[in-house]
Amino acid sequence: MSEFLKLVGAKLRRLRKVRGLSQAELAHRAELQDTYIGGVERGERNISLLTLEKIVNVLEVEASEAFRFHDLDPEQDATEIEQVLKIHDSLLRGRSLEEVRMVHRIVKDMLETFDTSREGNEH
Repeated sequence: MSEFLKLVGAKLRRLRKVRGLSQAELAHRAELQDTYIGGVERGERNISLLTLEKIVNVLEVEASEAFRFHDLDPEQDATEIEQVLKIHDSLLRGRSLEEVRMVHRIVKDMLETFDTSREGNEH
């Protein structure tokens, strides 16, 4: 399965839940099968743009919202480190080089702090 499809599926699941819709209700309103919606949300289906349009229309969001991953909760939506890294990658895309470097310095400092703390606990 494609990591991108998993991210889009996770985002559509989040949007559906925020709207208080079940998979069956979303499917009914979008004139799709509920098993199809489940496959999309698990990242198992490579949906067409027309199908995406149907889904986002029911969810009452812009299509571009399906590709904004910044609000996904890695603890809830990501089961593997690669998926978490993809979320972070999407957060940094479109940022200036200066902003990306600043985030890198902050993360590097945090990791060094974690490592130092871990080493202190091991002794």
